[in-house]
Amino acid sequence: MALHLQPRTVTFSPPEDHTWLASAHGTQEADPVTLLTSAFTGLFPTGFIPSGIPIGKVTATGFYRPALSAGVDGSQVVAGHLFTSVDLTAGGSQAVAAQVQVPAALYWHGEVILAKIPVMAGATDLSVAANQVKTIRYV
Repeated sequence: MALHLQPRTVTFSPPEDHTWLASAHGTQEADPVTLLTSAFTGLFPTGFIPSGIPIGKVTATGFYRPALSAGVDGSQVVAGHLFTSVDLTAGGSQAVAAQVQVPAALYWHGEVILAKIPVMAGATDLSVAANQVKTIRYV
């Protein structure tokens, strides 16, 4: 039996992009939340949700979804930002499942650079978010 000891590199997801963070302040205080994947699939058809997008809490269920200005379920109020990217496709090997809840981290305290937040169609106006999330300083 021959052993193959050649090193190999496996990439599971794109490198994390935290350029939207203005400082490391608050990064140790992210809260665990649950995302409702069906709310993200139309906005992110590839199944990859970038960190930094504003998210809001659905009042009735407690799950989180993109904070959209047209929301009427409580998610129109920005609770914070998605702290780490989420890959809903299990590394590209599966289709995005509807109505699945996945764990994520909510960045709710610190500093955010407005110009670096990933673009999301229909997103809540972040000048409004600056008044909603009192624990985040937008620069």
